[in-house]
Amino acid sequence: MDILEYLRAFITGGTICVIGQILIDKTKLTSARILVLFVVSGCILGGLGIYKYIYDFGGAGATVPLTGFGYLLSKGVIEEVDKVGFLGAFTGGLKSAAGGVTIAVVFSLLAALIFKPKDKN
Repeated sequence: MDILEYLRAFITGGTICVIGQILIDKTKLTSARILVLFVVSGCILGGLGIYKYIYDFGGAGATVPLTGFGYLLSKGVIEEVDKVGFLGAFTGGLKSAAGGVTIAVVFSLLAALIFKPKDKN
């Protein structure tokens, strides 16, 4: 592994996180709306072909944040539409993100079973 690859991933992921932190600090947007904004931004940038260049530069720094999830959804839709046509617009995103969504659900279930939730005071 090249040290520059790690540096580019750090810069890319860090920039995405900085944008999120600025949105948290300077706007009245809730965390949930910011998360949705990141996923939708990744979908739009992926659909326009722009996020591919961010991914090529930043590698894991571009795929790990929520924008990367949006990019994964749009990439899956584009590939599936090319294969099966219009129906791929409904199935492509789910096929491409199925593994990540499954892991998130399984670990969320495990966390809910292991830990006892507490009220915020």
